[in-house]
Amino acid sequence: MISGWYHLYRQKSEENDMSFKDSKVVIVGCGNVGSTIAYTILNQGLCEEIVLIDRNEDKAYAEALDMTHAVYFMNRNIVIRSGTYEDCRNADLVVVTASAPMAKDAHDRLEMLAPSMNIMKSITESVMEAGFNGVFLIVSNPVDIMSYYVWKLSGLPRNQVIGSGTTLDSARLCAELSGLYDLDPKSVEAFICGEHGDSEVILWDSATIGGKAVTAVMEDNAERTKEVTKDALHDRVINLGWEVFNRKGNTCYGIAAAACAIIKSVLFNENRIYPVSVLLDGEYGQENVFLSVPVILDKTGAREIVEIDLSDEERRKLEKSGEIMKSFQDELHL
Repeated sequence: MISGWYHLYRQKSEENDMSFKDSKVVIVGCGNVGSTIAYTILNQGLCEEIVLIDRNEDKAYAEALDMTHAVYFMNRNIVIRSGTYEDCRNADLVVVTASAPMAKDAHDRLEMLAPSMNIMKSITESVMEAGFNGVFLIVSNPVDIMSYYVWKLSGLPRNQVIGSGTTLDSARLCAELSGLYDLDPKSVEAFICGEHGDSEVILWDSATIGGKAVTAVMEDNAERTKEVTKDALHDRVINLGWEVFNRKGNTCYGIAAAACAIIKSVLFNENRIYPVSVLLDGEYGQENVFLSVPVILDKTGAREIVEIDLSDEERRKLEKSGEIMKSFQDELHL
């Protein structure tokens, strides 16, 4: 723990009948992803308190202490410390990044399913035993299956379990498209749905650049687009994460930024729409499966699923992605 005086201060504060509630985020897993998410939250000033949990208690303590020293230079005085699962009791969000290590030559996130199951089961049970009733954000891969697993184990309503899903994949697509036309990526709106993985689906029919359909932009700018096709862009986006991973051994900045966008929308009640992994119950013709689709995020978590009109091809691909995810759900033995 950071220090004895801090815990005395917290105890006294909690005893007071305060008229406001401090927002609190607990991050389980202090590897590259978890630590970078914590530092991004700190930089953006998203909450009053961050608690780090890791089975390596020294690592969690050291990460928290290191970031505590950085608070001096931040715009907001945020408490960050290491803790235990008991800290989940009054947390607004629990972010899970812990998972089995991925092999350096891996090319499929689903390979992590079997070794990650026991880790996720232990984490979920520990969090729920503390009395947690906030929003789970699952970042651990394979994220769609792990999100389904946490939802089943936790017993929480479906709106309170969210997977980071294809939020980052969609941002990568927007960055690739913007690069073709020398634009700010935020001028592009395009969603990738389905699995966070090889079967993910780009919703081309609804993708726009400055309000103009991407298909029309590509056709009208054929000389600038050159040999870039939709299929090539799809393959490029799928492989971008692996390109980063294979060159440096991890991905952390992009996923941390994506996770913090989701966290911000929940904590600030923003009602922003992001493609996150949620339980589908008839939406898009899918049932009992976690897939990424556009979702309105607010203080309750996944407030509402946005159903975009899909082409016949997009719908077939999304159905295929759902079938793949369901086949792996069977391996959870729930």
